[in-house]
Order: sequence, then structure tokens, then C-alpha cells
Amino acid sequence: MNRSFILYCLLLIGASASEIRAQPPKSTSGRIDRIDSFRSKYVTARNVDVWLPDGYDPVKKYAVLYMHDGQMLFDSTITWNKQCWQVDETVARLIDQKKIEPYIVVGIWNGGITRHPDYFPQKPFDGLNQTEKDRITGELQEKGRTTVAFQPVSDNYLKFLVEELKPYIDQHYSTRTDAVHTAIAGSSMGGLISLYAICEYPSVFGKAAGLSTHWPGTFSVDGNPFIPAMRRYLQENLPDPKTHRIYLDGGDQELDALYPPLLKAVEIILRQKGYTDSTGRSRVITGTGHSERAWSARLGNVVLYLLGGVY
Repeated sequence: MNRSFILYCLLLIGASASEIRAQPPKSTSGRIDRIDSFRSKYVTARNVDVWLPDGYDPVKKYAVLYMHDGQMLFDSTITWNKQCWQVDETVARLIDQKKIEPYIVVGIWNGGITRHPDYFPQKPFDGLNQTEKDRITGELQEKGRTTVAFQPVSDNYLKFLVEELKPYIDQHYSTRTDAVHTAIAGSSMGGLISLYAICEYPSVFGKAAGLSTHWPGTFSVDGNPFIPAMRRYLQENLPDPKTHRIYLDGGDQELDALYPPLLKAVEIILRQKGYTDSTGRSRVITGTGHSERAWSARLGNVVLYLLGGVY
């Protein structure tokens, strides 16, 4: 296995708690509150970093953007690959330019070895037959994602977000609690779980973004049973385009080279369900690959689409 492929796999699973220092990230704008080892009855404990914009006023009400892989969002000096999304810089710049209203960003750390089962959409997987599930398990075992029969726990991960974390954030910060002002976003497997979240909880999340969404779930495309299962799920469960907004993209380099035809198939479903480019956007970003640096470069346009006007 060559070094490049190992790098792409590491980017896919994210850094585990043992690979990244647990010190709070430093912000170039606003402030970051660290919630250490947030305890849950549904998932493993994990850190949560809450970014508050400059001038945060507890008297005002703020919309909230929830983001997965929280350890990779704010501070490249403490990430395993010395890259980050630069979320604080990007969102603060757009606020200063008055292109979006001030937002709170909640960065939820992944669980390291639990990341794949946490983020893998559970209902499409559960609908597979045993032979198809065994194929998924075999591929994930081969790549070191699991040592046992694979079983997603993303329904519990979403319960953690909806029943535990969001109520905590709404209680401790001055938030707008309705779906119109609650967004969710992530990359790779984080893109999949963001799309799954808006389908499972359309009354909680009004907006979702998936950058370099990892449609295969594993590392193969041909004959992969999860791909058509996820498409069927979307056909049946996408929320109302009149009240929701979805952004999806992918590159065409590195691991992202798998995505363009898969993304096109999902775009067709969006259009069939009534989404237009202003409510369900799909983009192939040519010449870019699978990394925080790539996601950071287009985050501004994504935030404008998701949280502001349509660019």
C-alpha cells in the first residue's frame, strides 16, 4: 500500500484522540469554549468546541452551525496533518463583510475508532441482506476500520446530537432553536452523516452541507450495495425543498476521484424531489482532492450558500 493511499485513508477517518492533542484550539477571531469529554448515553464521550463570534451578546439570539470532525476545524497547529478548515477565520470574515448574520459554530470531535460506525447512515445499511452486509464488513476489515462484523450506530449518534448536545447548547448559549436557524455540515463520512441527519430530523436541521461526501461508505464503487441503498433512502426521505437547503460537492482528485458520477446520481434525485439550484446545490470542484486544505478553500462559498444568500 503506497504512502499516498495511506494518507487519503487517514484523511477519511480523521485523527483519533491519541493522534491529536486535546488542548483547546486557538482562534484568530471570536472565542472558543471547550466542553471536555461531553458525556452521552448514546455514544462515546468526546470533546466539543464552541466558537462564538466577536461581540457575542447573550441578550441576542444566534443561529447555530453544527460541524463534525471538530478537532480539524479551527487550529492547524494542533491537528495531525497541520491542516484545518479555518472555520473561525472564514465565518468571521463573512460576518465582518455583512454577508451573513453572526453564527455560533459547534465543532463535535469524532470518536477516533468509532468514527466510521458513528457516521455511516444506519437505515440504508440495515436494509441490506446479510451477504451485502458481509461485503461491507469485509472491505472495512481489510482497510482496518473494524475487526468485527460492522454495524453502524449513526442513529445513536444523531440521538446524541438531537437529544443531548443541542439541548445543552441551547441552554448554555443564546441560540435560535428552530430548524430554519440550525445547520449541520461535514466532509467525507461527515458529509454522509450530515445528509442523513437532515433526512432523519427535518424538524431539527433546516440546512445541511456535505463536502467531498463519501458516497461509497467503503473504498469501492463497482457492485457496492450501499450506494443504491443510500439512493433509495434519499428518494424516500429527503425533506421538503420548500423549507430545507442542501449543499453537496466533491473534487476529482485523490479519493474524490470516485465521487463525480455518484454525486451526479444524487443530484438527479434532488431534482426529482423538487430541489432547484437555490435549494439543493451539487458541485464537482475540478482539480481538488480530499483534505482540510481543499475544504477550507471553498468553505466561504459553502457558508454563503448555506447560511446567507445564494452566491
